[in-house]
Amino acid sequence: MKGLVLSGGAGTRLRPITHTSAKQLVPIANKPIIFYVVEQLVGAGITEIGIVISEGDTGDEITAAVGDGSKWDVHITYIPQDAPLGLAHCVLISHAFLGDDDFVMYLGDNMLQQDLRQFVERFETERSRPPTLGERDRVTPAAQILLAHVSDPRQFGVAELDADGDVVRLVEKPQQPPSDLALAGVYLFDRRINDAVRSIEPSARGELEITDAIQWLLDHDLRVVHEVLEGWWIDTGKKDPLLHCNRLVLDMLVPRTDGHVDEQSRVEGRVVIEDGAELVNSVVRGPAIIGSRTRLVDTYVGPYTSIGPDCQLIDAEVEHSVVLASSTINGVHRIQDSLLGRESEVVRSGIRPGATRLMLGDHSRVDLE
Repeated sequence: MKGLVLSGGAGTRLRPITHTSAKQLVPIANKPIIFYVVEQLVGAGITEIGIVISEGDTGDEITAAVGDGSKWDVHITYIPQDAPLGLAHCVLISHAFLGDDDFVMYLGDNMLQQDLRQFVERFETERSRPPTLGERDRVTPAAQILLAHVSDPRQFGVAELDADGDVVRLVEKPQQPPSDLALAGVYLFDRRINDAVRSIEPSARGELEITDAIQWLLDHDLRVVHEVLEGWWIDTGKKDPLLHCNRLVLDMLVPRTDGHVDEQSRVEGRVVIEDGAELVNSVVRGPAIIGSRTRLVDTYVGPYTSIGPDCQLIDAEVEHSVVLASSTINGVHRIQDSLLGRESEVVRSGIRPGATRLMLGDHSRVDLE
């Protein structure tokens, strides 16, 4: 079985961060989101992974960060997509890599608590089970989808189940949802999905929808099985869900201190101090992570905060936030529920007359106390 990770798209919902960085590389607990995805696939025993990237956009950055896969002992193939033309289009352009093999398709900006191994093993078990009387051609599933209960299914692809719990219909972003079960960004397919993606037409928004491709399988009397998600699932494409995901992952931290903490500093709770980090007269209350070579002076870092590498925090207070690499916070208190991009500066200069002075990129948002 192979893996296919979708890492194209412009990431417009995370601007201005994604003006200069791929959304799949935004860190959760100081590790890029796409690394968690690769680790999920590796944990399921998959060693051949294709990554669909945006040609001429963020593709080079993802290639540089992920590399050839040797850090996970896997082989990675990059598949350029010239425009974001839909999830089914990603399958279509990946045929040279996928061939006729079964594969897991995983959205590269989604995070799951559930272990992928069981999901894969169930598909393999279903496909190897001998048919019972009356099942025959329908016994071998062509696809397996992961579903999650959501409060507003109108924002997702939605599955309709019959009285026996079988998938009978899929609808993309319906105004009248047939259920509250949304497609959760992880799919399993066999070779028959290749016929489906070649047969469907673009949707009204000009994309080849994976929901239409799966519906094509159903319409041709092919079996689609499902599993309902255990644990949390988060699409990290917006700030607040990303911060929430950071909180959930930090809750699972194993504490360690590889950096230097002076005698005037305190580290409380589940905290990781990475190599080369330094705490001077500062307090870090976990769960939290302080990146390598980051320096805290007279600073408080509160729960559910990730501070990236090479940052400087002086006379600062930060909590429930994600601060990316090489950023500076100086003389500013009560920063919370915030996402700061790479090389950001938030400072209190003391220059008279006192004023708030801003230099913001497109799509920025500032919420003043």
